[in-house]
This record gives sequence, structure tokens and C-alpha cells, in this order.
Amino acid sequence: MFDEKKLWKERSVQRLKEFGVYLRYILNGHLVVVLLFLIGTAAFYYQEWISYLSTEFPAEIIIAFIIGLFLTHSPVYTFLLEADQVFLIPLETRLKGYFLRSGLISLVFQGYILLMVLAILMPMYAHVSSNGFQSFFIFLLVLLIIKAWNLAVNWRIHYYVQPSVYMWDMFVRYFINVIFTFLLFSSANILFLLIFAFILAFYYHSFYVRTKRMGLKWDLLIAQEEKRMASFYRLANLFTDVPKLKDTVKRRKWLDVFIQSISFLQNKTYHYLFARTFMRASDYLGLFIRLTVIGALALYFISFGWGQIVLSLLFIYLTGFQLLPLWNHHQNKLWIELYPVSKKHKMAAFQSILKTILYIQSTVFTLIVLIKGEWVYSLAVLLSGLLFSFLFVNVYSKKRLKA
Repeated sequence: MFDEKKLWKERSVQRLKEFGVYLRYILNGHLVVVLLFLIGTAAFYYQEWISYLSTEFPAEIIIAFIIGLFLTHSPVYTFLLEADQVFLIPLETRLKGYFLRSGLISLVFQGYILLMVLAILMPMYAHVSSNGFQSFFIFLLVLLIIKAWNLAVNWRIHYYVQPSVYMWDMFVRYFINVIFTFLLFSSANILFLLIFAFILAFYYHSFYVRTKRMGLKWDLLIAQEEKRMASFYRLANLFTDVPKLKDTVKRRKWLDVFIQSISFLQNKTYHYLFARTFMRASDYLGLFIRLTVIGALALYFISFGWGQIVLSLLFIYLTGFQLLPLWNHHQNKLWIELYPVSKKHKMAAFQSILKTILYIQSTVFTLIVLIKGEWVYSLAVLLSGLLFSFLFVNVYSKKRLKA
């Protein structure tokens, strides 16, 4: 006999175990130290920035736009698998409890993230507002209710297949979330909040009435679940091999100009392979761009000279460390073993590509410091970055890849 409670328990426990296994690799000793340093540095400068804010600073508007994003993004974690659209569709009417539990666990996880975001933003609000921190738990409770509403509406939207419905729903809900959050933090009259509560109820009811006789779009639910897991697998793959990860390749024709400079000599075979892989496969290029942009912004706003040097080295280390899986990206492809090229050329090619990437990042960080007019520290960032990149590639990465 089919037991939806047992099915949900098995799926959720299996997924949490899988997360736990990969998180142990992600949160290894090196990364934890780096993240703690970055969080501590960000917290210090955030507190310094807050101390300069005047009481006229529009904290409520900024908070509304930021929290509105976290409220609007409300996916329901269903733990569905590809085979479910064959075996579970006939049992859809008996899965209400299953999906209700999925909604509750989604509320718990996303509510925790909402708690962290609110905790980060509250010092700014308390500094410019007379309310201080005394309204923290009231705000949290109300926002959790709004988060539950967003999850419920988002679930109803999954009865549609039209992309335009999803797009308009995201736009409307974000607008509603921003306005409601602004009124909440502005200590608006309770009447306005009640009016908005009525609007929220009407919005959900309108979708409920239209979809109560419709069936779930299982292919879309499963595709979204697979997409979420693929994002997590890509992150975990930066630290360890993930057998379940499906390779994603993007053409990115506009990057061909950088490939054309690579010679067609036989000993340059792996140069071409690693360069193509970095630019097209998985998310190596995206990771490099994200870390470079975040590092550049951090350097721009940090005024402490030696801190800029340390921060630039930390981001170079993070980039280099998370690009090491590029070495094993093609390890399961037999045709690579047919290359009539010595293994020493493979290592030389990988080191050359990685070194070039880190040198480019060091140069970008140097230009950011130079823009601020700090000539001495910009030179220090450049020299230390180049030296660190050289040692990372030729010493650290070599030992790690052979381990």
C-alpha cells in the first residue's frame, strides 16, 4: 500500500544526507578560515559605514528592496526524481500531505535565511530609527507569514505552463513584497497593513480558484528540482568529484578570439583543451568572474592598505583553489587517453592556464587599488599577487593534484 509519509521521509533524509556529505568537503579547514576572515572584515566595515549614517538615511527603502528579493524567491523543495512523472502522477491526489511537508521544510530553510538577512540589516535600521532592535521579533514573525504566502502562491503557479504567468507573478509579488516590507519597517498605520493583508489573500485566492481543477505540471517541477540540485553539485564539484553532476556546455562564441592565439603544435594540445573547458564547460568562467567582481568591490571600499593586500591574496587563493577541479574535468573520457602527448605536457598546460587566470585577476585587483590613487599599495598588490599566483600554481596546486 502506498504511504506518502514514508516516501517523503525517505526522500528528505536521503537528500539531507547527500547535502551533509558534500558540505563536509565544501566547508574544509582552508575555506572556513578564509570565509571567517572575509565575514569579519565585511562586518567591521559594515559597522563603520553604519556609524556615519544620518537619521535621514532611507534605510526602510533599502531594506524593502533587499528583503523583497528573498521573499519573492520562494521555491518549494519537492525532492522529486525524474522517474516520478511516470510512477507518481497516477497518485497525485494522494500526495497532498507529501507536498504540504515539502512546503513546511521549504519555509524552515528559507525562513532561516530570512532570519540571517534580517539580522544583518537590523543594525542599519536601528541606527536610523527610534525603534531600535525592539521590533526585531515582530518583524521576523510578520516576514515569515509573508514568506509562507509567497510559497503558497508560488506553488499555485506551478499549475501553469505559460512562462509569461511565471514572469508576471514574480514581478507582481516582488512589487507587493517591497511595498508591504516598506510599510512594515516605516511603522505605517495598521489599517494600511490590513488592506495589504486583504490584497495578499485575494491574490492567492484568485490563483487557487483558477487552478483547483488543474493538475500539477510534473515535468516543470522535476526540471526545477534538477536545476537546483545541479547548482549545488556544481558548487560541490569545485571541492570533490560529484558523479551525479551533468556537464553543461555553453558555446560562448565571443570568447573564440582568446583561443585563436593558442598554437596548433602537438605539445599545445592540452592548452587548447583546458582553455576551451574553462571558457565553455560548467561554471568555471562564471566562478572566476564572480570572485573577481566581488574581490574588486571589496578592495574598492576597503581603505586599510595592508588589508587590501591580504584581501586580494585571499580572493586569488579562493579562485585558484576552486579552479583545481578543472584538472580532472575530463578524467572519465577515454578519448583523452588517446592523445599522443606526454603527461608532463598536460601538467604544464594546466599550470599555464591557471597561472594566466590568476595573473589576470591580480592585474584587475591592482587596477582597482590604482583607481583610488594608492600607488604604493597598488604596486604591492600587483607584486604580492603575481608572487602568490606563481607559488600557488607551481608549489601548492602541484602537490594537491598529486595527492
